[in-house]
Amino acid sequence: MAAFGRDPESSQQVWSAEHGYPGDFSYREFYRDIGYDLDLDYIRPYIQPTGERKNTGIKYHRITGRSGEKALYDRSAAMERVQVHAGNFMFNREHQIAYLASVMPGRKPVVVAPYDAELFGHWWFEGPEFIEAFVRKAAREQHVFGLATPSDYLRDNPENQMATPPMCSWGAGGYVDVWLDSSNDWIYRHLHKATERMIALARDYPDSSGLTRRALNQAARELLLAQSSDWAFIMKTGTMVEYATKRTREHLLRFTRLHEQLRGGEVNEPWLRHVEARDNIFPEIDYRLYRPVGD
Repeated sequence: MAAFGRDPESSQQVWSAEHGYPGDFSYREFYRDIGYDLDLDYIRPYIQPTGERKNTGIKYHRITGRSGEKALYDRSAAMERVQVHAGNFMFNREHQIAYLASVMPGRKPVVVAPYDAELFGHWWFEGPEFIEAFVRKAAREQHVFGLATPSDYLRDNPENQMATPPMCSWGAGGYVDVWLDSSNDWIYRHLHKATERMIALARDYPDSSGLTRRALNQAARELLLAQSSDWAFIMKTGTMVEYATKRTREHLLRFTRLHEQLRGGEVNEPWLRHVEARDNIFPEIDYRLYRPVGD
């Protein structure tokens, strides 16, 4: 297994709302929405069935500044800033990589810049345009670095330093206290037990087919959904805690039911079909990935 450390410099330039590009005053303001800005009688027909105020996704304002007074969004001005920021990001990476190359003789440096996908287009409305502009500029306007995936780098550099990464995460402070806290620590005993059971199922059903295989694949799917780090994150931050708790319990309960049905030799096909349709992420999942190493 290879581990790539995230580069904090390029991360902050893109991710940080205070110091990064998304906080530019020309970009669209995420926290203003016509669902709350416009007269309720005017928008009520469009926010059914409840008719209560909510986010619609339609936003008229730009960030403007830190005050509550916001100017109207100017798409052309925002796109001009996208080009400026894409060029700045490219310029900074050129100089960063040129410096790293000067102190790493004999080896090409790599700058790892991963981001949450939800940043682009959600929190930062112009994010997709920024990505496109940067990629085009990197291809046409510079010759210092190339764009690559970690797999590309490993293919070109198969020999790497052996290391043991520290306990770390992308969360606040770089540690794991966001995901291991009194607000969410109750989930882990259940996730660990479900993981043990999934490994045992994969070991005891080495090459199943038909209904049994479907149930095993769905059990693996439910386990992955229960393990989603967003649930514990939401419990910690206090936003939509009831929903996060509900999702965690639902996936664990479905996994447990599938486990009991498989061990009992009688899978309920109509119910299985229902949960397959409800959560059909990872359509190519193969439960045999959980087989213990060496089996």
